[in-house]
Amino acid sequence: MTVLTVVIPAFNEEGSIGEIIERTLAIRARLPAVGVDELELLVVDDASLDHTAEIAQGFGEVRLVRHGDNRGYGAALKTGFDCARGGLIGFIDADGTYPPEHFPQLCAAALNGAELVIGSRMNGADSKMPITRRIGNLFFARLLTLMGRQYVSDSASGMRVFRREVLERILPLPDGLNLTPVMSTRAIHEGISMQELPIPYDERAGRSKLNVVRDGMLFLNSMVWTVLTYNPVRILGSIGLAGMVLAGLVGIALVVNRSRGVTSLGPFGVAAVYGAMITAVGGMSIFALGTTFNYLVSLHAARPIRQGLFGRPLFTPSLEHHFGWLGALALSVGLAVGAGSLALGLGGWEIARLWLYLLGAAMLILLGIQLIIFWVLIRVLGELIDREDYGSRRLQNA
Repeated sequence: MTVLTVVIPAFNEEGSIGEIIERTLAIRARLPAVGVDELELLVVDDASLDHTAEIAQGFGEVRLVRHGDNRGYGAALKTGFDCARGGLIGFIDADGTYPPEHFPQLCAAALNGAELVIGSRMNGADSKMPITRRIGNLFFARLLTLMGRQYVSDSASGMRVFRREVLERILPLPDGLNLTPVMSTRAIHEGISMQELPIPYDERAGRSKLNVVRDGMLFLNSMVWTVLTYNPVRILGSIGLAGMVLAGLVGIALVVNRSRGVTSLGPFGVAAVYGAMITAVGGMSIFALGTTFNYLVSLHAARPIRQGLFGRPLFTPSLEHHFGWLGALALSVGLAVGAGSLALGLGGWEIARLWLYLLGAAMLILLGIQLIIFWVLIRVLGELIDREDYGSRRLQNA
């Protein structure tokens, strides 16, 4: 028997909780047509200070769970997930903005192969979302699409249906309003099959609890940190690559100016050169750090190493395996340029003619040392991963 549990987290929603309960209970007659035999409606009161709990308790078909203190939107949902009996679990906000009448369509998709079905407010259906929140949701959806390499139209929708077995793969989840974007982020990186269905969105009853700036920063912070726990090189590698590209552009500008006969640099030019040195060394460090973290994630989670900024490695073997000889090359060239510059200086060249070469030599030496250090570290981590894989295979064959 297929049971759908709908969880409604509620905090001070006396003006809308009764209506949303009635609308949710009204879908029971339509559920058997999509393969759902029973509806369980669970309201989690997050220590409301008004009559929310009393109103919910007045419905005999509702299971009411009450928090002794206010723990947050995500905490209320997680309490509901723990108490749910259904093989399918759905949730919806208590403020009347989401349409429970669309639960049958979401359940049909979940029973037809999707593990997580999201009601998308941004996918073409009629939406009365305020413009500031629409812009914010569009930004976070595009950010998750970029970081996860999977198209997402609504990363923070508060109306979803998922299979119970998905829970163990997407936990832990936060206690705050950022539960939904974190759920979406974890689902993508866990390889959970997701489907988005368009739903209308209405204006909420009463004052919104969402603070655009504060909660927007919370969403951004939690999504980025969640991605870092799965594929650090995608974020850190992109930052590092941007720094190295910036340094490369400054280097190209220097070469072009030299070819045009410009042999001196003004204050801005000197600042640009020093900035390029910093972004080159810093960018390479951040890139290599992201790659190293990917090995640590693989070792901790016992999963294959995620490689490549764009979903697949650009080099075979992957770039980190080339760090050793690249580091040795950079170190050798840097030492050679430095020694040559020193010899020219001892031979009578003025420092004004040599400082740029000496600075470049120092940068190459630092890059070389860093690459060699990261190469050694990655070799050790790779050996540990291979040893872990070998031990797992032996246990499976025993």
